[in-house]
Parts: sequence; structure tokens; C-alpha cells
Amino acid sequence: MKRTGILNADLCGALARLGHTDLVLVADCGMPIPAGVPVVDLALVHGIPRFEQVLDALTSDMVFQHCIAAEEAKGAPAGAWLAERFDGIEYISHEDLKALSASAKLFIRTGEATPYANAALVCGVSF
Repeated sequence: MKRTGILNADLCGALARLGHTDLVLVADCGMPIPAGVPVVDLALVHGIPRFEQVLDALTSDMVFQHCIAAEEAKGAPAGAWLAERFDGIEYISHEDLKALSASAKLFIRTGEATPYANAALVCGVSF
């Protein structure tokens, strides 16, 4: 049994298969899931787990070199949550973020019910 870190077996396995520059979409419960992209659905009920909780777990386990979020998140709670965790966030329209999600290697659905709580995270390397 794992001692620390992400315990969800599906999420743990999916993260282990990612490589440098792969895209991970962390999404609220309302973001459309693109066809053909592997999904780990963590949503239990509205608000559980929170977007922030999932980001914290991911950033403790993984290296991300870049974050892309919707322009609409600026000035909203989701934008503040991302700014606390990432430097140099790239902002694109929400429609463009939805289109970008189709190229993700992994889509992680949270229970977050706050508008624009979505982020595309680009995998980095630890060396």
C-alpha cells in the first residue's frame, strides 16, 4: 500500500503514464469531456472534491511546467486559486480551452461547481 501521495488507483496509474509536454486537463464538474480522452472522474457531489484540493494533490506528485486557463477565470475565484499555485499562467478563451481539452492525455473531473475552475497543465520533468 502507498504511504503518501495520490491513493486513487486509476489516477495514480494515469499519471504514471504521462510524459514531458503531455497535457492534463483538471476540470470542474460542468466542463464537457472530449470524446476519446481518458477520464478519471473524481466527482462525488457538487463541491467534493474541490478544484483546489485536486490541484494541490497533483502538484505535490507531479511536475508541471506550464498552466493554461480561461481568460474568464481572471478576477474569479478559480483564477486566484491558479495564481496561488502557478507563475506565468497563459490565458485563452474558455471556448479555446474546451477545444484544447481534446488534445489532453488525461481529463480529471472534480466536483467543483465554481465557474471557470478548469486548467490545462503541461507536464514537465524533474531533472
